[in-house]
Amino acid sequence: MPIEAMVVVVVITALVFDFTNGFHDSANAMATAVATGAYKPKRAVLLAAVMNLIGACLSTEVARTISHGIVDDSLVTVEMVFAGLVGAILWNLVTWLLGLPSSSSHAMFGGLIGAVVVMAGVSGIHPGVILSKILLPALVAPVVAGVASYGATKIAYRSFRDASKGSKKRFRTGQRASSLMVALAHGTSDGQKTMGVITLVLVAGGMQTPGTAPHWWVIGAAGLAIAAGTYSGGWRIMRTMGKGMADIEGPQGFAAETSAMAAILASSHFGFGLSTTHVVSGAVMGTGLGRTPDQVRWNTAGRMGIGWLMTLPASALVGAGAALLAHQGVWGFGLVVAILVAAAGAIKVISNRNHVSSDNVNDDHEVRVFGKSDKAIPTTTQGALATPLAPSLPKGITPEHPLAATPLVLTRLKKPKSKKGKPKPVSPHQAPLPGLAPPPDPVDSDPVDPAAPVDVVGRADSENRLEPVAGEERP
Repeated sequence: MPIEAMVVVVVITALVFDFTNGFHDSANAMATAVATGAYKPKRAVLLAAVMNLIGACLSTEVARTISHGIVDDSLVTVEMVFAGLVGAILWNLVTWLLGLPSSSSHAMFGGLIGAVVVMAGVSGIHPGVILSKILLPALVAPVVAGVASYGATKIAYRSFRDASKGSKKRFRTGQRASSLMVALAHGTSDGQKTMGVITLVLVAGGMQTPGTAPHWWVIGAAGLAIAAGTYSGGWRIMRTMGKGMADIEGPQGFAAETSAMAAILASSHFGFGLSTTHVVSGAVMGTGLGRTPDQVRWNTAGRMGIGWLMTLPASALVGAGAALLAHQGVWGFGLVVAILVAAAGAIKVISNRNHVSSDNVNDDHEVRVFGKSDKAIPTTTQGALATPLAPSLPKGITPEHPLAATPLVLTRLKKPKSKKGKPKPVSPHQAPLPGLAPPPDPVDSDPVDPAAPVDVVGRADSENRLEPVAGEERP
């Protein structure tokens, strides 16, 4: 395959990764804002997409770290970069299916490192840069964001208790601004990583001088790809981030987003390959602890921790395997493309079994893959099944009454109004309902007027059929 055609395929693959990065990490900026109601889901992802696009065009320091920092670009080939991207995309899709907020950045780093090591050896990577600008920030940044969020939550709730009722609205307004800043910070960090990968491909293909900054069209294409992915939602991860770890209120959301924004912007300024997912997750955990430790769902936090630990090695293994196939020639390169497309399609089909969208993102705190979601059956305050035909039980019918268990009975009944004078008789063959007062004595009553209106009350006979019971005449 000509090198030019291969470069085009890899650039397209890099933009696909950028798209998956967008919907995988859209929860980082907007999950807490959606969970607290500060933004409607669709409006949240639209604003986040715009801010990601703006942020991607603000700086190129992280792109420089990716393009000639973690690997030796003189040893990197186009096939290696392609294989690394395949490992990152597959890991992003698997963790999205599980609703697991893992790091798209570390998935890309792992896939690229695995591909380079298996084809060029350990000399193809720069361990010092990986340790100082990837691994250490991954450990330190979530802790820093969590501690800052914990303190901000304590301050927010103390001021909220001492202030008027309008404080809740002010926190929600502040959260709208802070979530937009997190989206902007995410664009300055993750948007640049795809720019760095595309630049690395162009250098490997001999189309760009090593050590130079990304071209303008690379910056624009990467910004648009991550913005489009962000707008698509990524609702499965948004449910876990917004509801899975803790139930977030307005003051907590504002505290978490402000802390995460500061950490992400600082790391982007110094060129650290930071994971925004790790930072925001640490901030959400810190705000949950700041409100009450019992509120944090530790099982969800444990699954996230396992996902974080597996991201680098898992994506590295996939990247290494893809590199071995891609270096076999055209057939190997094409086979890797086919495997990627087939795996993406299968994951999409599986996700439809328990679909999560903007309409139900806040309905539950758990993302299910194979089992069906448990939907609660609404009931009335009296205990009867709530249906459009049976909204409530009339007075005199208890939940233990046989009629209370029949959903097609007792529809919008009203208590008959008493008529002055003598009551009308009830047919002798019709017995009173259990639990109700007996009918009046028909001896001294006037005969029933056939034209008089009657109320119909459903009564189950011995064969569970419904019969009308004549009631008193309405005035």
